[in-house]
Amino acid sequence: MGRPFLIKLEGNIYSCKYCQTHFALKEDILSKSFHCRYGKAYLFNKVVNVNVGEKEERMMMTGMHTVVDIFCVGCGSIVGWKYEAAHEKSQKYKEGKFIIERFKVLGPDGSVYVVSPEAQVGGSDVDDP
Repeated sequence: MGRPFLIKLEGNIYSCKYCQTHFALKEDILSKSFHCRYGKAYLFNKVVNVNVGEKEERMMMTGMHTVVDIFCVGCGSIVGWKYEAAHEKSQKYKEGKFIIERFKVLGPDGSVYVVSPEAQVGGSDVDDP
C-alpha cells in the first residue's frame, strides 16, 4: 500500500493525539459549540490528512444527515465525520464541512481535552447558537 503522503501545516494546528498527524488550522474553525457522543467537537471548514468512510444516513440532534466518518491517515483512528448532505434546509450550511471530536486531537497549544463522565452516549451534532 505504501506510506501516505502527509501534509504539514504551519501555524496553530490541531493534530491527532495518537500520532501527531496534522489535521487543521485554528483559523479554519467555524464553530467550537458542537457536541459529539463524548463531549465537545469543532466544526471545520477544511481538514487534511484524513480518509473517508462509506456514506450513511445518520439521525443527529439537528435532524437527518448524510455523513462519512473521517479517519487519521497516520494511525487510522476515527476522528470525526464529514457532512455530505443535510436533509433540513436550516442545516444546509454544514454540507461539505467537517466535525472533529475534541477528545481525539491535540490543540494548538498541545492541550488534550478530557472526556467528562457526564458526556452523552449517542451521536449528536448539537451546535449552541
